Amino acid sequence: MALTFLIVLNVICIFICYFVAKIRGAKTLKWAIWGAILGPLALPFVCFAKPEPIIDSSS
Repeated sequence: MALTFLIVLNVICIFICYFVAKIRGAKTLKWAIWGAILGPLALPFVCFAKPEPIIDSSS
């Protein structure tokens, strides 16, 4: 029962990290992986994630 709860909590954290990173303009895959590794500990970090700079390749 406890293992099921931890797995569900981890999956929820992955989705939350993904969507928060998407809203903030950060790399979504990177933050989804951090959410999988750290679980709930990644949530405060993703809230302060900086947007990725846009690289202009036309010059």
